[in-house]
Amino acid sequence: MEHADDECSGDGERHAKQGDEEAVARLEELKKSIEAKVALRQSNLNPDRPDSSFLRTLDSSIKRNTTAIKKLKQINEEQRESLIDELKAVNLSKFVSEAVAAICDAKLRTSDIQAAVQICSLLHQRYKDFSPSLIQGLLKVFLPAKSGEDLDGDKSSRALKKRNTLKLLMELYFVGVTEDTSIFVNIIKDLASMEHLKDRDTTQMHLSLIASFARQGRIFLGLAQSGQDINEECFKDLNITADQKKAFRKAVFSYYDSATDLLQSEHASLRQMEQENSKILNAKGELSEENVTSYEKLRKSYDHLLRGVSSLAEALDMQPPVMPEDGHTTRVTSGEDAGSAANAKESSSLEPIWDDDDTKAFYECLPDLRAFVPAVLLGEAESKASERSPKPQEQQQDSTSDMDQGSTTQENAEVLLDSEGSHGAKADEKAKEEKEKDKDEKEKLKEGSIERKGENEKDKVKGLDGTSLDSLLQRLPGCVSRDLIDQLTVEFCYLNSKSNRKKLVRALFNVPRTSLELLPYYSRMVATLSTCMKDVSAMLLQLLEEEFNFLINKKDQMNIETKIRNIRFIGELAKFRIASPALVFTCLKACLDDFTHHNIDVACSLLETCGRFLYRSPETTIRMANMLEILMRLKNVKNLDPRHSTLVENAYYLCKPPERSARVSKVRPPLYQYIRKLIFTDLDKSSIEHILRQLRKLPWGECEQYILKCFMKVHKGKYSQVHLIASLTAGLSRYHDDFAVAVVDEVLEEIRLGLELNDYGMQQRRIAHMRFLGELYNYEHIDSSVIFETLYLIITFGHGTSEQDILDPPEDCFRIRMIITLLQTCGHYFDRGSSKRKLDKFLIYFQRYVLSKGSIPLDIEFDIQDLFADLRPNMTRYSSVEEVNAALTELEEHDRNAAMDKANSEKHSDTEPRKSTIRPSASMTENGQRPSNGIDDSGVGPEDAVSVSDSESGSIDPDGQDDEDLYEYKSENHDDECEEEEEDEDAGEPTATDEDDDVPVRQKPVDIDPQEQADFDREFRALIQESLESRKLELRARPTLNMMIPMNVFEGVKDHTRNADGESGDETMDEEGSGGSSKVPVRVLVKRGNKQQTKHMYIPRDCSLVQSSKEKEAAELEEKQNIKRLILEYNDREEEEFPSGVAQPSNWTPANAGIVSRPAGRGMWDGAGRTGLPRQKHHSSHGSGYSRRR
Repeated sequence: MEHADDECSGDGERHAKQGDEEAVARLEELKKSIEAKVALRQSNLNPDRPDSSFLRTLDSSIKRNTTAIKKLKQINEEQRESLIDELKAVNLSKFVSEAVAAICDAKLRTSDIQAAVQICSLLHQRYKDFSPSLIQGLLKVFLPAKSGEDLDGDKSSRALKKRNTLKLLMELYFVGVTEDTSIFVNIIKDLASMEHLKDRDTTQMHLSLIASFARQGRIFLGLAQSGQDINEECFKDLNITADQKKAFRKAVFSYYDSATDLLQSEHASLRQMEQENSKILNAKGELSEENVTSYEKLRKSYDHLLRGVSSLAEALDMQPPVMPEDGHTTRVTSGEDAGSAANAKESSSLEPIWDDDDTKAFYECLPDLRAFVPAVLLGEAESKASERSPKPQEQQQDSTSDMDQGSTTQENAEVLLDSEGSHGAKADEKAKEEKEKDKDEKEKLKEGSIERKGENEKDKVKGLDGTSLDSLLQRLPGCVSRDLIDQLTVEFCYLNSKSNRKKLVRALFNVPRTSLELLPYYSRMVATLSTCMKDVSAMLLQLLEEEFNFLINKKDQMNIETKIRNIRFIGELAKFRIASPALVFTCLKACLDDFTHHNIDVACSLLETCGRFLYRSPETTIRMANMLEILMRLKNVKNLDPRHSTLVENAYYLCKPPERSARVSKVRPPLYQYIRKLIFTDLDKSSIEHILRQLRKLPWGECEQYILKCFMKVHKGKYSQVHLIASLTAGLSRYHDDFAVAVVDEVLEEIRLGLELNDYGMQQRRIAHMRFLGELYNYEHIDSSVIFETLYLIITFGHGTSEQDILDPPEDCFRIRMIITLLQTCGHYFDRGSSKRKLDKFLIYFQRYVLSKGSIPLDIEFDIQDLFADLRPNMTRYSSVEEVNAALTELEEHDRNAAMDKANSEKHSDTEPRKSTIRPSASMTENGQRPSNGIDDSGVGPEDAVSVSDSESGSIDPDGQDDEDLYEYKSENHDDECEEEEEDEDAGEPTATDEDDDVPVRQKPVDIDPQEQADFDREFRALIQESLESRKLELRARPTLNMMIPMNVFEGVKDHTRNADGESGDETMDEEGSGGSSKVPVRVLVKRGNKQQTKHMYIPRDCSLVQSSKEKEAAELEEKQNIKRLILEYNDREEEEFPSGVAQPSNWTPANAGIVSRPAGRGMWDGAGRTGLPRQKHHSSHGSGYSRRR
């Protein structure tokens, strides 16, 4: 270690010494050039011009002079010496003007300036009139060109000519060819004129000229010189006055200030144009060619101006101007400028290349094969042997050189010796040659033995290993982990040979096109082998590059999987630094040049594979940023389909994620968090009762509004749980009436708001609210009039107004989906009564609305077909608007005639006037329910009212009372009522309900006499009890059996109804008739011939049939007693809570509200469960319950 440290310190000292020596050499060279320039200046200031007699001795021929003048047009550093010699040999006294013209027309380069200075100095020292003519000729270059020449000439060549001419003039001034400083004053004043700032090209050219003058002629501006001591000797004789320096400084610095102001104004114009382009891109998606051209032109002009001003500021020892940030504008540029800006911003803090340590270890920590495999198997021993083999050849060459030297000495000696001595020397040479041949043969034998030993070792290893290459290649697709691929790599080294390496490369190249997950592991294997076998990676890259060129040039829209596999393989090899970044950028540029179809997929796949790696690598950051900007520009310019647009955005933001601030989560009070947890997390079928109880326990004064807000966010929960929110609303309505009303109001308001805005982003929310409205009807929270008003609002809102195309465009079918959602939720309840006719009528209007949309999408059409198949399978589907209009005209005429007939019948009726009947408006209880006598305006009781009114809670009686109140009066045997309803509907008699005219209104409580209220309650309970008793007897009047039994079976049987519910279809039991005997009499139905007869039989009392029948009867009797007890307890509790003389609350319900009987088709549950329908979503709390329609 100490020795290594000494070597390092020695190397550092040597490098330091070498650097010092170079600095000293440069200083010496600079001194020599300064001294040569000072000497040349002295010669030019005091020229020793030859006389005419000397010039006559030189060649004055036209041919020679013409040749010399032609060479003056091609002055360069290489021909300087020859040209000086030729000019010294000719007499140009008569051709001075031609020589001046040739020098002025010469196309000088910066490196040719010194050669031109020396030639001009020679001509100045020989010809007196040369220098004035030369200065005048050079000044003509700065004169403004003619308009034709300016248009036709090359501006860049003119700018270069002026810059080199200015440099030549300054050098001629420094060496004393001219001493007139005013020429530079005139040139600078002309260049710094403010009039030239109007022309962008002229401004850029003048900026470069003034910057060149400031760098070369710092003494004119009074700026500090580099190497002040050395340059002081050179410039001490220059006659530049202080006034001239002041004039130079004023002109240059004022021009710099004007150029800076121009730069800032141009930057503002550029930003304004970028903002306009951003608006156009957001509105149209692309820019017109005119906009792109004008932007590129302005951007290019700004960049040139910025470079010129920065160069001038640097020459004047000033800080370049700093422009304000571009802001968040969309820059449509080539990507280089944006990339450089992004690089300048991100270079200070580059992100790590790899996202985590595991990824970094996979791509960078490769196994060292030399530690696992003998060197002879890696081919390194052969290379060492080949390195050793040249040594004997070198020794042989040394020996031959020695022999040559000996032969030369012997040849010299032969001059002195005789011929015999020379023969002896020849014999010695032959002997030496024979010895050398023997040495060559021995070394060849040694090399052969070394090669045989290496081959024997390989054969031994192969024999010991016993693994063939084919089996190893078959295991390749199974290597899906780092350890497996590393192990396979080591095993391949034991089979290493040139042919096997080719087979391996071919196997790696032919990876299945659908097995993209293998590419990182195959690339790791290649990277590991490339440390010792360079040809593996070279062969694979050559195959991949050839395949890519073939696929990209084919330009067909096939083999997309092969293209993706190829480009991803290249990307993975790039991450292992096997494929060079140049290859990756070449592939990416080929895709961007033809940014269509599969090339978009290929480019995005390449960026997804290695784009992030190249963007974060310091050496490729700028170029990758430029490529990404070009990619986004192409996306904005081209009209890509949504899939390709999404691919491009994903690839771009995967490589260059947007800078976003950390998302600030909303802080909610613990109470609000608990409410959200109950509603959005815990709510399900099993926990709804618990959640209802928890919500009731909350402080409603504080959180009622927030609970309402959460209920209205049904779209943020699961769609399948919307009915649970409606169930909670119905449950809470018994305790918080205002909350339930607020929920309905908010839902209707949200539906109308969605119709007014028609925002695409609100569609999921609108669908959820339609489902919520339907579920509120299912849970009897609203009536059918609200549903139909909403349906008609959906198909009519905005129509006939100037905003129709915005609110409901012809191609927008979302309102159809809203109607389908609502009807699929609650439409199956509109199957009888007036609601059935209303739905039929609406569906005709709905068909007209659908037909007005023209062609509709298939998914909408299928939903409509499913809706009609579910609700009205036999309804006529119209195919044209004319048919629908005809049907609507006929329907409206029928309704008009029916209304007239109804009015006439009411006018001539012999019954009492409607105003004399007991109406809810005249004798309404506090809670708005029907009076105790239960008689409506048609003169029928509650039971009969069911048959002529809508059987659902959504229908309304003629007095405007929602029949939801009648829902509680209906008896257990509801099937008979349904049959009566159907008969009434078939008869075509007009019903007594009209929801279009009557609207339920919650009225304020009316002061009622307590004594009158008590009498009403007593009579009402008596009426209900009498109705229940009569219905029980009616139920037992006819047995419910499983089979048809002749009526003569029951003749003479008095107590046949006692066990009707518990009997089977073919036998009855009468324990009372048997008395206390041990047998039970039964009747058995038998058949003799074509007659059916019954036969009396007695079976033992301990028989299983008798025992099961008795147990069944006992269970039913106990259930009846429990129900009766619950009803009586409820009545007692009601009397205790509301004694006679006290007004009942607005949410008072009858005593039998605990037993909720439902019409057929709506769901029904009673205490005995006799209807066989299950209890659906029934939640009870302190004896009160609510349920959902079925």
